[in-house]
Amino acid sequence: MDPDLCSAKGCQAPAAWQLLWNNPKIHTPERRKTWLACGEHRESLSSFLGSRGFLKDVVPHEPAA
Repeated sequence: MDPDLCSAKGCQAPAAWQLLWNNPKIHTPERRKTWLACGEHRESLSSFLGSRGFLKDVVPHEPAA
């Protein structure tokens, strides 16, 4: 089974974090979309979402069994 990979463009590292977000212009308040991040890209992806007011939470990624 392939590992879940980081969502950063071109990154092939295994995901360590889930960035939970939503765009309030198109999503209901309780809806959460997920980007995956490796340790190296957690901050840059969080900053990208945060600067737009989309980031809701960052939690450790637990791959499906």
